[in-house]
Amino acid sequence: MADDNTPARRSCGTMAEFHRLVELDTGYRARLAGIEEATQKALARMNVAKLKAVTVPMVVHVIYKSADQNISDAQIQSQLDVLNADYNATNADRPGVPAVWSSLVGNAKINFKLAKKDPGGAATGGIIRKKTKIDGFGQDDGMKFAASGGSDAWDTKRYLNMWVCDLAGGLLGYAQFPGGPAETDGVVMRNTAFGTSGIAEPPFNLGRTATHEVGHFLNLRHIWGDTEDCSGSDLVSDTPRQQLPNYDEPAFPHISCNNGPNGDMFMNYMDYVNDRAMFMFTSGQIARMRATLSGPRKNLVKDAALRT
Repeated sequence: MADDNTPARRSCGTMAEFHRLVELDTGYRARLAGIEEATQKALARMNVAKLKAVTVPMVVHVIYKSADQNISDAQIQSQLDVLNADYNATNADRPGVPAVWSSLVGNAKINFKLAKKDPGGAATGGIIRKKTKIDGFGQDDGMKFAASGGSDAWDTKRYLNMWVCDLAGGLLGYAQFPGGPAETDGVVMRNTAFGTSGIAEPPFNLGRTATHEVGHFLNLRHIWGDTEDCSGSDLVSDTPRQQLPNYDEPAFPHISCNNGPNGDMFMNYMDYVNDRAMFMFTSGQIARMRATLSGPRKNLVKDAALRT
């Protein structure tokens, strides 16, 4: 059976993954610093209003032990539908954004499609299914290698690899920032927090965990900057500073770090609230993601039509 212990509160392992990779790869921090310098230069030149739509080819690796973990094509499609709505600002719950921030809501114009051609040029449905003997994967990238019970990545420069599996320890998912090892690049998702149907379980059954993790993959940080003393930054200018992650479904406004009267932008996809309480990316976040797609992840969208 699928893991029925879906956590009551959001948990993201991306920063833990960052620190793990820093220890394993001595050059990772320097590469990220170089990427950040290039990102800031790209942001200075970018006009978000004039961005053209781009397509990101995806391959979904479904890793299952029990039959119900072998999630359906329909559940996978439901997740793509959410990603495409959220990254094109067509999500039906967008009106939930408080009026004071409605002008900041941006449209990333990023479309996600399952690959139709594999790395060798053969026809594919963009879904790989692998049976495993592993009860629950930890945050050690085991799901990314056939040798450890997972599924080997497709060319991570040309495809967004997304591994969907049973995760141990209450983890909902994690992603790898740009600049990390190519063989493990991509997004990992808990199968009960993926899509809007099948075995997806509340409060993470509206597909927003993937929206959040793909944001990390495109070089977004948590909105509170991953500190506890108001000193952190998400490196985006149009998100208010906040002290800590918000959970569940807060009432607006929630004030921290002297950010009144409007308080925390907890309805942002990069906070930790429940799926039905997050509705938006800001224009600044979108500029940062699009700088990533024109920089360290440019090969994802280059000639994407040949893969989708």
